Amino acid sequence: MAAPRDAEIRKDVQTYYGQVLKKSADLQTSACVTAARLVPKHIREALRNVPEEVALRYYGCGLVIPECLENCWILDLGSGSGRDCYVLSQLVGETGHVTGIDMTESQVEVAKKYIEYHMEKHGFQTPNVTFLHGYIENLEETGIKNESYDIVISNCVINLVPDKEPVLQEAYRVLKHGGELYFSDVYASLELPEEIRTHRILWGKCCFVLFYGRYLFMYREGEIVEVDEETAAILKNSRFTQNFLIRPVGEKLPACSGCSALGSKSVITDPFKLAGESDNAKPGCSSDVAGGCCL
Repeated sequence: MAAPRDAEIRKDVQTYYGQVLKKSADLQTSACVTAARLVPKHIREALRNVPEEVALRYYGCGLVIPECLENCWILDLGSGSGRDCYVLSQLVGETGHVTGIDMTESQVEVAKKYIEYHMEKHGFQTPNVTFLHGYIENLEETGIKNESYDIVISNCVINLVPDKEPVLQEAYRVLKHGGELYFSDVYASLELPEEIRTHRILWGKCCFVLFYGRYLFMYREGEIVEVDEETAAILKNSRFTQNFLIRPVGEKLPACSGCSALGSKSVITDPFKLAGESDNAKPGCSSDVAGGCCL
């Protein structure tokens, strides 16, 4: 059972996102809105295919779309009206699947309205997207099993949960071995005073979150990047392993037949900038990661 204050926060958030907000323009603060960035062409096209009512009810704070998603099973924590789910479901294909879960029932109902439309538009014989009404800190209650997803994403929702540790524990439980968690969210870099921590309006408007995440970087094909042992181990055991040649520092590497000479890079370039440049990259030198999909 949630503590009385936690239950009150849940109710306030449900009211704000279920009744007060009807479209993105109704957001009463820009606290969780990020500046627009150029995204890859295939994602822009997928976004254009999202039904208008779903897109208008988008309240996320960023783009949470990993690379190489064909055949993957993805869980979206706090999926709202389903915009990210409908984008991802185009990228995983008919043999993949995307599940969205949200605690605001009216949002879930909007998302469910377009499942058949989505199937017909993309020629899918069976639905590859599902929407559930439930709490992201208690996925087991909705029947989500252990180690059932390749990827878990969340877009500006974990900050709304009073107790965040169970959310991360549940994400870990439902991810397959070597699975990945991606999230875009807002956070406070300093401890906040109690009057702000307990402010009911600020919770609904997602002005803060008290936890930290690690940045994920995009690596350009054909460049040498020095990483630490932990990063190398993660890459070796991830679904992207076939896209990387990992060697000890100083070892001579084979020449790249499709690209210009390899150049050593010690600083990772802005991943959003790389994503934008990928649309204009020459064949064989794309910054997009190819292959490495879930099987």
